[in-house]
Amino acid sequence: MKSSADETQSRENIIDLPNSVKADLNDTLENIGASFLKQGQALERLSQTYDENTYREAIRVALQTRGHLIVIGMGKSGHVARKISATLASTGTPSFFLHPAEASHGDLGMVTADDTLLLISYSGETQEIVQLLPSLKAFGNKIVSITGAKSSTLGRASDVVLEIPIAEEVCPNNLVPTTSIVVTVAIGDALAISLMQLRDFHAKDFARYHPGGSLGRRLLMKVEDVMLTSSVPVVSPGMVLLELAAEMAGGPAGVAVVVDDDKKPIGVVTKGQLGVALRVTRRVREVAAHQCMSKEFSVIRKNVIVDEAESTMRADEVKFLVAVDEHGRYAGIYKHGD
Repeated sequence: MKSSADETQSRENIIDLPNSVKADLNDTLENIGASFLKQGQALERLSQTYDENTYREAIRVALQTRGHLIVIGMGKSGHVARKISATLASTGTPSFFLHPAEASHGDLGMVTADDTLLLISYSGETQEIVQLLPSLKAFGNKIVSITGAKSSTLGRASDVVLEIPIAEEVCPNNLVPTTSIVVTVAIGDALAISLMQLRDFHAKDFARYHPGGSLGRRLLMKVEDVMLTSSVPVVSPGMVLLELAAEMAGGPAGVAVVVDDDKKPIGVVTKGQLGVALRVTRRVREVAAHQCMSKEFSVIRKNVIVDEAESTMRADEVKFLVAVDEHGRYAGIYKHGD
């Protein structure tokens, strides 16, 4: 919901427009909510009318595919096909996008006997796809289609047809692919998620295909791969404040770890704690680290995955963890984002 300040700013932004344009703009802004509602209603209608047996058959075909689920679409449907293929590939179903125009000029050689074709065309009469059908039928590959016309050329040539049940596009001229695209994406996502669940595909599997993302970092990397080590002061309990301040000056970790003779952590001193200690005492050559350190701190084994470390930080409501080895000796500091 817009605030009064937002509304004032909006009025200021259109103050120089002609009155006729201002009126049209206001009507358009009111239509935005209606557009969202209409597309939401289309998805709701799909959830109530889809044929369970048809979807069950499409999923069965996909699960029995020994090769790739090749997704083909042209124009706006081509962009959607790329998205669906990418979602399938990242969730355990081998897939790639094949451009229909390129396919008719030699790229059909990418199709093997073990592949299944997922063809997308709202009209079911897209020329670039229709002209592929005789070859694809001759290959003998299973064809699953997503189309708005089951009786279309594409629909009749398909082994399984997933229909796009929309009355009209949200486009005022009922021309621009809008609502049909939203529904097509939803159908593709539903297939991908169903296959993902049936393949028992979990977060760790997803991370294997996303090593560069935040999820891959959390689920593949261990604390020891990312923890701070050399930049963290490791001090004895008897180190005096003057020396401790010098050790911590400019350190990126913002914390010093106090260890015993066995290198096991017994306390931590943050920059905040050090600042308080320096303000309340002038005996900087007498007061020692063990007198201002915190004995309450969270510990994590260095060989656990980052996801577990992040969970520990959230549960303990702390900004860092003291990492230790299998013997409980200090190993480093883990901070969120390190």
